[in-house]
Amino acid sequence: MNTLSVVHDFLRRTVKPGAFCIDATAGRGRDTALLCELAGEGGRVLAFDVQEDAVRQTNELLAREGKHAEVHLDSHAHMESYAAPESVDCIVFNFGRLPGGDPHIFTHADSSIEAVNAGLRLLKPGGVMALAIYYGGENGYGERDALLAHLKTLDDRKYSVLVCDWANRRNDPPIPAFIFKD
Repeated sequence: MNTLSVVHDFLRRTVKPGAFCIDATAGRGRDTALLCELAGEGGRVLAFDVQEDAVRQTNELLAREGKHAEVHLDSHAHMESYAAPESVDCIVFNFGRLPGGDPHIFTHADSSIEAVNAGLRLLKPGGVMALAIYYGGENGYGERDALLAHLKTLDDRKYSVLVCDWANRRNDPPIPAFIFKD
């Protein structure tokens, strides 16, 4: 059991056929592919990444698996340019860096918080957001701390926020967090 398996289990339980989903940080495309599978033929999936290598890897994975998503070379902070307010069922984030990619390229607190806020505006009532917060190494702890502090400021009359903590994991275990739009 790890953060990825917890997030994927959450997605399997919440994303229904026909859903409109966004993978805000495509990376290698695993979340994008899962969202395509769960949303099915009648669904729609958008994916974003700022690295050409991530977009390429995502498109290659989708082609191998016979799945389709709209994959954009763009920042997750710009997702509102691609979807209408309150139209999205599920948004997934993996904050940190591309596994196996350039360790000097990683998400940053300012654009990540902007992207979370954009995502909250895009979520329809009953929509969900899953965040995997990877930290440590080159990107340090600033983004983690800023994201966790920001999540605490969300209006509890509009959102329910669940942040999980691995109490007995060594080093810097990624933090899974979930937002439910009421």
